[in-house]
Amino acid sequence: MNSKKYYIILSILLVMQWAFIQIIAQFPNFIETYYSNGLYIYISNFLRILLGWIPFSFGDLMYAALVIFILRAFYKAIKSKKINFKATFFKITGILSIVFFVFHFNWALNYFRLPINNSLNFKISNYSNEELIDFTKKLITKTNEVHTFITKNDTLVVENLLTKNQIKAKVENAYNQLEKKHPQFKYSNPKVKHSLFSVPLTYMGFGGYINPITNESQVNSLIPKNNYAATACHEAAHQIGIASESEANFVGYLATTNSNDIFFKYSGYLMALRYCISEVYRKDPASFEIIKPLINKGILKDIKQSQAFWESYQNKSEKYFKIFYDNFLKANKQKDGIEGYSKMVVLLINYHKNVDLTP
Repeated sequence: MNSKKYYIILSILLVMQWAFIQIIAQFPNFIETYYSNGLYIYISNFLRILLGWIPFSFGDLMYAALVIFILRAFYKAIKSKKINFKATFFKITGILSIVFFVFHFNWALNYFRLPINNSLNFKISNYSNEELIDFTKKLITKTNEVHTFITKNDTLVVENLLTKNQIKAKVENAYNQLEKKHPQFKYSNPKVKHSLFSVPLTYMGFGGYINPITNESQVNSLIPKNNYAATACHEAAHQIGIASESEANFVGYLATTNSNDIFFKYSGYLMALRYCISEVYRKDPASFEIIKPLINKGILKDIKQSQAFWESYQNKSEKYFKIFYDNFLKANKQKDGIEGYSKMVVLLINYHKNVDLTP
């Protein structure tokens, strides 16, 4: 079979794959049982064993090679001034067909699994302003306790003396502790890596990502240290099949706050607190001004430092990258898009209706 026919067949298969995804997405119970809690467990473990020993991100190198390949192809086409548009179209769609298959087979079918509250046995309902403010006050108290335990002074910013590599190495232990409470979050052959593209990633406004082709979780190595543990546990949640960003935030919160490392607890509570006080500010600015003084000054300084870090990298392109990612999420049945990150507040409030904040 010549390459032209091969690409045509692959292009046809792309359409068939797309149709299949639209159909199977309507059966989350099937995906939950046979993919997320079945086939995917073996796929993810195999990929982590295969690539986990490599100290850098193989997936990042793959992305770089793909960009170089595309640029080289464009250069050759422009230089030759002879472009067979039909053949080029089928070649591009043929390659997309392969990527589309690997993307969904290796990871992305998790987008269509059952919501996480099903496996944790709690119901989801909208919360009132009173419930939001009441929970936020409890979260402030807990975060203040952890902060004061570390600093012995409510005005100081937490200083974690561990390196980011040392913090990253403790992600496994955090999930081991979480597994004792919730066995469905077992994290075998753990491996979280630093992104080779941390600088451009920061300009894009992202703290990390998972490579859905290689199942490697990457963390932006430049982010503030006190946010690092929560971000690393968020990316590890993606590796174990939690595709939704709000749910990955929630599992990252559970992993850090159930950890026996006090700095992990602080990172998890700090992340949750930022989401909750932002939601209070959005819904009820007057109440925000009332509860803000309840937060330790050292925590407020920490939040301000983190904001200053991200603001120092703000640029016009960030907006477009986030628009692209927003549409990517919506195309994968995440209807809230990038705003879904903040949906963690819904999960936090409903989960903690029956479960006390971790001591």
